[in-house]
Amino acid sequence: MNQPERPPQHPPLQQPGSKTPLQQRSDGSALINTNGTVVAPVVNGIPRFVSDLHLESFGFQWTRFDVAHESEDHATFQAKTGVAPESLHGLTVLDAGCGGGRYALLCGNAGALVTAADHSRAVDKAASLCQHLPNVRFLQADLKQLPLPPASFDFVFSIGVMHHDAHTQTVFNSVAKLVRPGGRMSVWLYRRNQWWQEIINSSLRSVTTRLPKYILLPLCHLGAVLGGIPLINRTLNKIICFSAHPCYQNRVCDTWDWWAPRYQHHHTAKELTDWFHAAGFTDITELPPEKTNSWYRQLWLWNLLPGSGVNVTGIRSVQNLPNP
Repeated sequence: MNQPERPPQHPPLQQPGSKTPLQQRSDGSALINTNGTVVAPVVNGIPRFVSDLHLESFGFQWTRFDVAHESEDHATFQAKTGVAPESLHGLTVLDAGCGGGRYALLCGNAGALVTAADHSRAVDKAASLCQHLPNVRFLQADLKQLPLPPASFDFVFSIGVMHHDAHTQTVFNSVAKLVRPGGRMSVWLYRRNQWWQEIINSSLRSVTTRLPKYILLPLCHLGAVLGGIPLINRTLNKIICFSAHPCYQNRVCDTWDWWAPRYQHHHTAKELTDWFHAAGFTDITELPPEKTNSWYRQLWLWNLLPGSGVNVTGIRSVQNLPNP
């Protein structure tokens, strides 16, 4: 990616919904506005603009499971963003929905100035993972109302997050405004599958999203067991989604991620591409899936792979500035 012609620094924080700058209170316990009003408490070094009551499943997920794998995360990041982490050195980067922090860690290690935001208490796990990186900062905040000025990031990415809000496009539009003219944004969302798969998924999720944790978690472990059985992990999981990741803990985490969240929207590549166009992006590209074997690619094209994604990247046009 092209280096900006300015000294690298984190974009300043401002009060959500306004341009009012924020500063840390002298005792470090909160962020305050110019009137001295507390806007966000600072807990364990992280400004908390929201609580995660309706997103508790993600807080549980990312604080319970250790799913970071350096070499795998590097390959996945590059496949799902179209950007090599090494190219981010010195750039301002927003991880919009950082979860447990594995991609914030990757970008931070590459020398980027990373702002990583998540609505859930997953930021605590992410901050612990990146505690050795002074160039990475964390915010617990709503992606629709981030405390950041528009057009302030060289690169913004969101992998598997926006579709967990009540309105995916609203999140997309809010995050897109934070990309500077000439900057890049990459977004990965769940792919809309065949009609019969969608019916099965919706019917089952109408039950699983209501299950208490002590029942749903063992079911996810069952899914992880099935995900390790040859043949079953390539056939049954096209009907009832469970992960076939090589690592057992990742399989449990991925399966929980599918069945626990309150919201889960599925989208088409055209939908996402249209959003990029409407938000003033050019050089818009649909990225292929990470797996390269021909049979997988064909099933992906036929929309037969639950848990697979639509993945688009684009450059914000210098002629389409975001609204302040």
